[in-house]
Amino acid sequence: MEDNDAFLWEINQDRPKEYAVSMYDAFGKMGSNVEGGNVNRPGLLQLCRSAHAPTFSGQYCQVFLRQGTVQYFVGVCVPDSCEEEEVQMLVLYGRLQFSQTSLIPPLPPILVNQSTQEMIMTHCLSDTIAPDASDVTCLFVCCVMVAIPLVATLFTAMMRWQQKKEVKPTVESFCLNTGLNLYGTLNTNGSSSEINSSTLEENGKHTTLCFSRSCVYRYLQVFSLQTTTQGIFSTSSSIPGGGYSCLNGIRVLSLLWIICGHSAQFPVINNLDNYKNWKNTVESSPLYVLTISGPVFLAVDTFLLLGGLLSARSLLGSINRAEDNLSTSLVANYLFKRIKRIQPLHMFIMSLTIGLISLVQWGPYWFPFIDTVMDCKTYWWANLLLIGNLLPVHEICIPWTWYLSLDFQCYATTPLLVYFYRLNRGVFAVVSGGLLLMTTVTSAVITALLQLPVFQPSTLKSENYVLYYYVKPYTRYGPFLIGVLTGIYLTTKKHQLLKQKWQAILGWFCCLSLMAVLVGLAYILRETPAYPSVPHALYQGLHRQLWALAVTWIILACEEGYGGFIKSLLSLGFWVPLSNISFACYLTHPVFIILYIGLQETPLHYTDINFMYLFLGHLVLTLVISYVLTVLVEKPYLLLKWSST
Repeated sequence: MEDNDAFLWEINQDRPKEYAVSMYDAFGKMGSNVEGGNVNRPGLLQLCRSAHAPTFSGQYCQVFLRQGTVQYFVGVCVPDSCEEEEVQMLVLYGRLQFSQTSLIPPLPPILVNQSTQEMIMTHCLSDTIAPDASDVTCLFVCCVMVAIPLVATLFTAMMRWQQKKEVKPTVESFCLNTGLNLYGTLNTNGSSSEINSSTLEENGKHTTLCFSRSCVYRYLQVFSLQTTTQGIFSTSSSIPGGGYSCLNGIRVLSLLWIICGHSAQFPVINNLDNYKNWKNTVESSPLYVLTISGPVFLAVDTFLLLGGLLSARSLLGSINRAEDNLSTSLVANYLFKRIKRIQPLHMFIMSLTIGLISLVQWGPYWFPFIDTVMDCKTYWWANLLLIGNLLPVHEICIPWTWYLSLDFQCYATTPLLVYFYRLNRGVFAVVSGGLLLMTTVTSAVITALLQLPVFQPSTLKSENYVLYYYVKPYTRYGPFLIGVLTGIYLTTKKHQLLKQKWQAILGWFCCLSLMAVLVGLAYILRETPAYPSVPHALYQGLHRQLWALAVTWIILACEEGYGGFIKSLLSLGFWVPLSNISFACYLTHPVFIILYIGLQETPLHYTDINFMYLFLGHLVLTLVISYVLTVLVEKPYLLLKWSST
């Protein structure tokens, strides 16, 4: 109280000291365009912290208030000897005044019907970094995962340098002569040299030593940048087994759609000074469907379709290589490869995000993400087990990773579908049809009963949309199932489906018309229904499956030679390097968006050009860092083989 009284006394003098001027200047003040959404008064955090009195320094706090139907926060600068509860008391008792006028004045009656302020809470931002044991553990895990490839790179470089020297006739040269590469380099076909077991037994402990050393070297080389950087920038198809060249373009364009949507969605939640202007301009206009207008995240259904297609093709290929035997061990290996594919980078991003949160001094717009941080420390195990989407949405650690859980749960059903396909085509048709009907009916019923909108509102007002519909496998399985059916057909077909040009023309007309109708209907039905609505329920139940069917036609037409210029566009070699790092791009781009928003001291102003530059900036950073994480974290585990041969 003495420090606060000293500050208030000082600002009321004719020539106040510099620290008092800075603290006063750092208080949030009402700006223009309040009716347009500029209700928050963040003030200036850094200016507040730069103020230093003889006995105290400035401390930045936020006071959250409600005035009628309007909620907002005001940034205040108080002495750092004040606790949050004391700041609350200063506000409640009107102690923060300048010349008999409150430093936190209410919004004027001309703008708000209710003139009485109601305090919700106060929150003071710490200017110190205090990571706990879990933060340190996460940062340590990240450092180890990055250090291993770097050490392996240095070691491989040293070994290759040594290989250039003359090798003396020692035990090392004997190992080389027996077909074993002591330095662990891989043969040109990607497999290590095989060693005759009897030869190892005859040559005793020296050969055993060589074997163990070669294993270490081989594993180190897999993690080295000399190995992991190979092929990243290749423009040849990245699809295993070749073919399906159009998938690279579809994958990258869908990813760009998602990044663009997130770049617009995250700032809109709480960080615009003209939100109402944005809402009137963007939310209801189909011209902005690539940002956050309308059904922007249909791109997720495209990813599910591609996942189903490639999972079916991968499993059928494994069965063929296993002499047409779908065994338990083959299924286990199939699922293990998927876990090996997604979990290393997934765990790295989760650990990195938790660690970064403890190290960064966040700005006043960080508060919407605080709960997410705490959820990570409580529910990290759900990400490890890939069941995060089954938790309530507010408990999902790193919210955008819900898709990985959904993808793996869908992926695990592919062996069962393939089993029924091989067992009896009639049974397979019944099972597939039943699953498709189940996901359609479930989506429609949930939408009707809970009166859900047909797409996620930008303001996140409809929590039930995400909680009960958006992230659940029983409502999102349809596109993946269609992908599995497409993958089985394309892998096993013996003749072309399209035989005449008129069939292709009709198919393209139906495909493009269907996509346009699905997007257009979303705007017609954009309002959240006040009662159970049949049109909303039907659209919700059908639109994801219909979208997947439209994308399936594009793939089919391209594969059968009727893609025209669209196939030429989607099959450009330009897409392949981007497709190679697409998984890392998906996981990392929200981190940059959150960092950018969380470090802001002032709100963003929506204009088309501002948001375009935001998107491009996030995209460039995402591409650069995703390349680094792909070669350091993701690819080594993809190349790692657990067998000794």
